[in-house]
Amino acid sequence: MSVFTRLVAELGRLLEPVLAQSATAAAIVLFTVLVRLVLHPLSRAAFRGATPVAGCLPMLLQLPVFFLMYKTFSSGGELLSHRLFAAPLGARWTEALGEGGPFGAQGLVFLGLFGAIAVVAAWSAVRGRRTAASVAAAAAAAAATAPKKAAAAKKPGTGGGAKTVPKAGAGVMGEVSAEQQEVMRKLGGVLPLLSFGTLITAAVVPLAAGLYLLTTTAWSVAERAWLQHRKERAEQSEPAEQAAGGGVRSSL
Repeated sequence: MSVFTRLVAELGRLLEPVLAQSATAAAIVLFTVLVRLVLHPLSRAAFRGATPVAGCLPMLLQLPVFFLMYKTFSSGGELLSHRLFAAPLGARWTEALGEGGPFGAQGLVFLGLFGAIAVVAAWSAVRGRRTAASVAAAAAAAAATAPKKAAAAKKPGTGGGAKTVPKAGAGVMGEVSAEQQEVMRKLGGVLPLLSFGTLITAAVVPLAAGLYLLTTTAWSVAERAWLQHRKERAEQSEPAEQAAGGGVRSSL
């Protein structure tokens, strides 16, 4: 028995008094959450990179865990007979269709899984489009104001010839060309749709692997939304702190 199988089996035994036959399925969800908690610092670092594919590295690091779960529930073993409601965790959607069709006892479990994945994918797509649109708008605004800022920087200031020094970030954003903005816009329209590819994967892998996909995808979307919320709050509070600091200096 592998370390993964032993850990999931022990978690299932702990949850069995409450969740009965679905305890192992809940253990898989809990195991996935533990994996994502371990990878959270890396996800935060990837988010600070502010790239369209931020977060790909944490997903790549999960591939060995996913393949291990796929192998565990594709071959014979202790966990293969465990169920989520009426569907065995080692069953696939094609097998569920042969056990009563899409609306049979097993088919309904898979339909519920697909529905949950579709909701998460739609949420991810909407957020991805909004983020891409805001980044493109910010880049366009920075590019439009860059010449004015450059001209203002060349003029002597009112305080004894002091010059205004533009921020490094504004200079970088101002260098974004129209072609780059168009590429960012197109990526913002395509990348969010990739989330729906999880539906195709969940339809061909065992139910246990589908549960892992659902949990880790939902975690990724929620984690990114939380990090974006914290970033926006920090950006909103920064001008107020600067204004407060300026008021203190002027009073002195």
